[in-house]
Amino acid sequence: MGFPGIVLALHFSLIEKLDTMHNILILLSLTACLCAACPLDARSQGTEDTARRYDPAQYPDLKGEIQLSGAFALYPMVVRWAEEFRKLHPEVRIDISAGGAGKGITDALARVVDLGMVSRDVYPQELEKGALPIAVAKDAVIPTVNAENPLIAQLLETGLTLEAAKRLWLEPGKKTWGEVLGTASTIPVHVYTRSDACGAAETFALWLGVKQEDLEGTAVFGDPGVTSVVQRDKVGIGYNNIAYAYDIHTKKPYNHITVMPLDLNGNGRIDPEEDFYETSADLNAAIAEGRFPSPPARELYLVSSGVPEKREVKAFLEYILTDGQAYTSEVGFVGLSAELLNRELLKLHGK
Repeated sequence: MGFPGIVLALHFSLIEKLDTMHNILILLSLTACLCAACPLDARSQGTEDTARRYDPAQYPDLKGEIQLSGAFALYPMVVRWAEEFRKLHPEVRIDISAGGAGKGITDALARVVDLGMVSRDVYPQELEKGALPIAVAKDAVIPTVNAENPLIAQLLETGLTLEAAKRLWLEPGKKTWGEVLGTASTIPVHVYTRSDACGAAETFALWLGVKQEDLEGTAVFGDPGVTSVVQRDKVGIGYNNIAYAYDIHTKKPYNHITVMPLDLNGNGRIDPEEDFYETSADLNAAIAEGRFPSPPARELYLVSSGVPEKREVKAFLEYILTDGQAYTSEVGFVGLSAELLNRELLKLHGK
C-alpha cells in the first residue's frame, strides 16, 4: 500500500477503530469521537521503580468531555489512547484536533481545550503562564527522501551528516546532491520544511543548533503534507515524525518514501551500529537505548493550564501514564520509564 490519501475536511468521526494510518489528514482541525465498552480488573499501585496500573473503579460513573488540540506527532497516539480509555468509560466524550504544537499550547493556555498536544519542550515563558507539561511518550524527527531518488543507493550507504544537514536547511540558495554526498553530482536537491509552528520543525532545528524560523526550504503545512510532497518529488528531502514516515501495520516506510539515515560519527558511511532504520521498531529501539541522539529524538507532552481539575481529564492522563503505555510501540512510539511515569503522575496532584 502507498501513503494515505489526503482528505480535505474540517471534521470527521472516528467511530471505526483507528488501527490504520492510511487516512492521515492534512487539515487545521481533526475531530475524533470514540465509543466502546469493556471493563478491566483493578490495578496495583506500583512502586518508584515499577509502573502503576490503572484502576477504573477509582472513577465510577465517569462522565464528561475532554478536548485536545495540537501536535500532528501525538495525534495517532492520543486517538488510540482515547479509543481504549472509552472502553472503560463510555460516557466520556473525547474530541481531538490536530493543527501543530503551537496551536496546542496556545489553546491549552487559553483554556480553549483541556489538553494541548505538544511535541517540543515547553518554553519558560509558557511555564510562567501556567503551562503544566505531562510527558507521555517519546519519538523522533527524521529526514525523509523519495525512495526513487536517482542516487538512493548512495544516499542510504553514505547517510546524512550534521554538517550536510546544516548546509541544506540553513544556507539559502540552490543545492545539489553532490554537495550532500561530497561528489560531483549536479542533481538538484529540493529542500522542504514546515510552514506551521510545530514541534517537528523546532526539534529538527534544535538538532541543527537554531530555531524553526531559521530553517530554509519550501514550507509545507503539516506532517502529512511533507510526506506527500516528498513522495512526489524524486529529488526532495524533508523531515517527519516517525508516525508519518512508517506504516503503522508493516512498520516499514510508506511507499515512495524512505528515511535517510544519520551518519552520527561523520565518517562518510553508515556503520552497522548506525543502521537501525529498516522498521519503525528498529528505530524506536535505538531511541529507547540511547543510540539515536536527542534531539532529534524528544519527549512528547500533554499540556494543561495548571493542574487539571476535571475528573475525566485526570482519569485520562492517569490511564495514559499507566495502562496506556502498553500501546506506544504498537502505534510506533517509545514508552517512558517507570520512574518518569511515576514522576509525571505526581504532577496530577500538584506535587
